[in-house]
Amino acid sequence: MEKDLIRNFCIVAHIDHGKSTLADRLLEVTGTVSAKDMREQVLDNMPLERERGITIKSHAITMEYRARDGRVYELNLIDTPGHVDFTYEVSRSLAACEGVVVLVDASQGIEAQTLSNLYMALENDLAIIPALNKIDMKAARVGELKEQVSELLGVEESEILEVSAKEGIGIKEILEAMVEEIPPPEGDSSARLSALIFDSSFDQYRGAIAYVRVFEGTLTAGMKIRLLAKGTVHEVLEVGVFRLGMYPRKRLFAGEVGYIVAGIKNIADANVGDTVAEADDEDAKPLPGYREIKPMVYSGLYPTDGENFEVLREALLKLRLNDASLSYEPESSQALGFGFRCGFLGLLHMEIVQERLEREYDLNLIATVPSVRYKATLTDGARVEIENPSSMPEPHRLETVEEPYVTAQVVTPMEYLDVVMRLVKERRGTYSGSEMLDSKRTLITCELPLAEILVDFHDRIKSISKGYASFDYDFSGYRPADLVRLDILVNGEPVDALSVIVHRDRGYKLGKQIVEKLKDLIPRQLFQVVLQAAIGSRVISRETINPLKKNVTAKCYGGDITRKRKLLERQKEGKRRMKSVGRVTIPQEAFLYLLKVDR
Repeated sequence: MEKDLIRNFCIVAHIDHGKSTLADRLLEVTGTVSAKDMREQVLDNMPLERERGITIKSHAITMEYRARDGRVYELNLIDTPGHVDFTYEVSRSLAACEGVVVLVDASQGIEAQTLSNLYMALENDLAIIPALNKIDMKAARVGELKEQVSELLGVEESEILEVSAKEGIGIKEILEAMVEEIPPPEGDSSARLSALIFDSSFDQYRGAIAYVRVFEGTLTAGMKIRLLAKGTVHEVLEVGVFRLGMYPRKRLFAGEVGYIVAGIKNIADANVGDTVAEADDEDAKPLPGYREIKPMVYSGLYPTDGENFEVLREALLKLRLNDASLSYEPESSQALGFGFRCGFLGLLHMEIVQERLEREYDLNLIATVPSVRYKATLTDGARVEIENPSSMPEPHRLETVEEPYVTAQVVTPMEYLDVVMRLVKERRGTYSGSEMLDSKRTLITCELPLAEILVDFHDRIKSISKGYASFDYDFSGYRPADLVRLDILVNGEPVDALSVIVHRDRGYKLGKQIVEKLKDLIPRQLFQVVLQAAIGSRVISRETINPLKKNVTAKCYGGDITRKRKLLERQKEGKRRMKSVGRVTIPQEAFLYLLKVDR
């Protein structure tokens, strides 16, 4: 197709603002999906995506639209994931486009993630098409929010489109705006090849399939290509475009979006953000913005039945084929046996992986407390990375410990400003600045340790603001902190799976909470169980679970007192021997409690 008739775009919105529903209507109106194939969230093909109402894996699809000027345009929708964990994938999708539809819920207004994605779109110098969705709702505040969006983007209120994706209102207007306002792609089809990988998937028979946007040159079946990040050379077996499935073509020209099948055996070789060039092009330069995806959150996954260890290994291997951002390595725990230390992009990514493993491979898993990657400098000058609390060096060997920080953006109504600021301070955050979005809402920018927002920060923000505040963040770097390892000991033996790295000021409170809760969770034994929280060699909190008692003297209904003493001494000796060999089983609820404990 002629370059002037191609439009590459994506849709960005906060979670639950109607992005997937709008995509459904666009496919319906352009006739890309027939009525019999139409369903809700048609681009979301994972059951989890449909249940949770979020996009986990980005998709692409090509539509053809006959505009009012009579010409047929090729519209390439590059869908984006809908959660902060997948920000890097969103940035690569934006880099593959010339325009973006910014979708705002007409009842909720601009939220933190909309702003974050909008700023990325502006950095990429993309054409912005603002649209208010859900205008058919009774709670819609169309006039008020038009004014808000107008101030934010510096556009006339008349330029902001009114849409109801559910009812199909305003869809034609969005399509016409794309044709008129989004510029056609640039690039020379006769130049040397330069294409961006914005996503990839794995096919059991054809290997890793790279989803690409061609910026320069032409991609043809039979040509040899090089992936610049890995330096690997492959022969292109097939190129094509996306409809609901994959449709082969002879070639992809500059400006077009499609896929490459090149016998790439490992999905990690087809990295998101990598550049595809011709194999013999020594002067090829990578397109800007590429970085390796590094896990931000680490957690141990253990099968509740030790015999399922190999099943878990096989399941992780298969899942890794379709998710290059997942990393794992074997580890063992005295309390939980054999399992894997897994790295995730964020807490949602961790939840999704665990749920998929349990559903698709019929596994029952225990996940240890999520932790982040710390960087430590030892007294001998060596630098080490700590992904597991149990691998943290002893205090006398540590010079400094650094923890990851994020720049967070919280959008909140003015009446909840104080409680939000108090929560930020509680989580060791520092205030950076604020900006009024309108007369009722403000945007707070602050710096926070990543470890402090992992588990329940989002829930707390929603709770204290009655659901009105929203939250988004970006990784900002490492900073020194006074961190210690908090160990939980059961009868003097540390339970490595319950160890956590915590700020020294929080150690006593957290240790006391954990041992008090464990006292309730661990069933009574026939012997005394001592629970302790310790930092280094110093015990900071202790609880005791009293043993179950059996009345061994019940059968003595007469006779000398020495008979009773003899039986009691024998019982006492038996309990002492049992304590030395007895094993206390930590119930799964103890690990689940640690995920929810207020730190």
